[in-house]
Amino acid sequence: MKIAELAKILDAEILCCEDKCDMEVNSACGSDMMSDVLAYVKNQAVLLTGLVNLQVIRTAGMMDMHCIVFVRSKTPTEEMLAAAAEHDIVVMTTDLRMYEACGMLYNNGLGRKE
Repeated sequence: MKIAELAKILDAEILCCEDKCDMEVNSACGSDMMSDVLAYVKNQAVLLTGLVNLQVIRTAGMMDMHCIVFVRSKTPTEEMLAAAAEHDIVVMTTDLRMYEACGMLYNNGLGRKE
């Protein structure tokens, strides 16, 4: 799935690195605990979270993620967007709750092994 399609499914607003939205992603994870992301996430391209702080960007960068989706209408700071741009990470925000957003992406084929 292309990041642009992911944004459309989630009715998300793209805030950073829109030029990277043609990138393909095959998996995602949802978490507000960055320690869990570091400990348990492997080869995930998209992070869905409601946590808004610079550590989210740093964690996504360390894990080579391509996209961060802030759920529940959360909005990252300008400092966070600048850090994401340095790592070429697409950042977007959606009004959806994490449970809904993850379910919608899964139902549309992201992460399914068929």
